[in-house]
Amino acid sequence: MIPSTETVTRTKPGRPVDPSIRNAILEATLQLLAEEGYTRMSMDAVAKKAGVTKPTVYRRWKTKEKLAMAAIEQLLGDEAPPHPHPAPSALRSILGTLQKTLFRPDGMPIIGAVMVEQRHTRDLINHFRERVVQPRRMMLQEVLKHAEKRGDLRPKADIDAAVNMLIGSFYAHYLTDEKIPVTWARRIVDTVWKGIAATDGEPEIRKH
Repeated sequence: MIPSTETVTRTKPGRPVDPSIRNAILEATLQLLAEEGYTRMSMDAVAKKAGVTKPTVYRRWKTKEKLAMAAIEQLLGDEAPPHPHPAPSALRSILGTLQKTLFRPDGMPIIGAVMVEQRHTRDLINHFRERVVQPRRMMLQEVLKHAEKRGDLRPKADIDAAVNMLIGSFYAHYLTDEKIPVTWARRIVDTVWKGIAATDGEPEIRKH
């Protein structure tokens, strides 16, 4: 049997890629994005902070922009969508994962550094929206649309507004310069759900 091109590529002779080096570089990038911002961050500084050579960084990412994109994508990582029913639990699960990321010491500053680049580095902010923001918006929308089909939402409930409130509440709270409470994901879901649910006093909400 003739091996596929993918198999040949993976079994080609050469030094194996060390995942710990990749992780060290991406973590150093995230820290420098938070501390220095994208404009002041340099590939030299990333290499030094990660404890590797500059060629090691460039072999993996040809430009600073591509490196920043990879680091930001790793910030939240891949998240499997929860079962959409019961909806409040699914919503809290999605926001709970987001909150863990934002609880990092440099979580929100990194996002702020990306937003600052909106005018100067459009590909960076577009990548952030496409790979980080949109997947979570889609998961929240899917949960609420499923609830709508089940008859769990009020007639003509504004799903788009609800999704924006759920995600936007984290950024709004950050602007108050206060630490986001550990109970925030639960509180915001319970509050929004009461506004769009077909019936008040959803028992499932009080159990969690």
